[in-house]
Amino acid sequence: TQAVNAYPWITRTFAYPEKTVRLHFYMVRAWQGEPYGREGQLLSWQNPAALTVSPMLPANEPILTALDLPPVYAITNLEEAGETIFFSQLESKLANGLRMIQVREKQLSATGLKAFLDRVIAMARPYGAKVLVNGDAELAQLSGADGVHLSSLQLMKLQQKPQGMLCAASCHSVEELMHAQQLALDFAVLSPVLPTKSHPGAEVLGWQRFGQMIKGCAIPVYALGGLSPSDLVQAWQCGAHGIAMQRVVWE
Repeated sequence: TQAVNAYPWITRTFAYPEKTVRLHFYMVRAWQGEPYGREGQLLSWQNPAALTVSPMLPANEPILTALDLPPVYAITNLEEAGETIFFSQLESKLANGLRMIQVREKQLSATGLKAFLDRVIAMARPYGAKVLVNGDAELAQLSGADGVHLSSLQLMKLQQKPQGMLCAASCHSVEELMHAQQLALDFAVLSPVLPTKSHPGAEVLGWQRFGQMIKGCAIPVYALGGLSPSDLVQAWQCGAHGIAMQRVVWE
């Protein structure tokens, strides 16, 4: 078997009683031939969300959770689009494969946000799409959302990962990425990679710096900031799990 398209992904260190191993994972998206065990191992194609083999080593659990994350992470844009257009866009994108959404609408009242979130979740469920709530783990739990997405400020104050849900965080520095890894968050979002409409003139990372910052990261990282779907392969080449978008993703 020969890998045609293989991109660096995450690096995990596991301490077993008899040894410590450091594993460098790659995401292979195209290959030639049929995979086989070089040392006679049996292989089986598996869906990370519906395994049919056991026993599974405990060290594999975060890997399987990470593999179940989609390559595109959409952030809601209700304020700019308006309700009618946004929900029409959401239905279209879900039908065309969108599988993870962050509800981030700081302009809404608590009641308005709950109603908006409930509607997004109801639309996402038939497609098996994940919904995360920005900044409010309690609301995420009460609403039945799949997880919470923390700001970088919330991340640096966090001492323990919330249980029973996906937990992600926004990062802008190596220090924040390291803290997200220490807490074993499910993924991080690093920004801004490119210039954005919302923060004109702000200093950006650029792809080279982005790749340097996430090299050897133990958790999946999404690139954010001025990106479009055409940037996905570039993100993969830099070691990202995928890309996050707030505006272009809905077009």
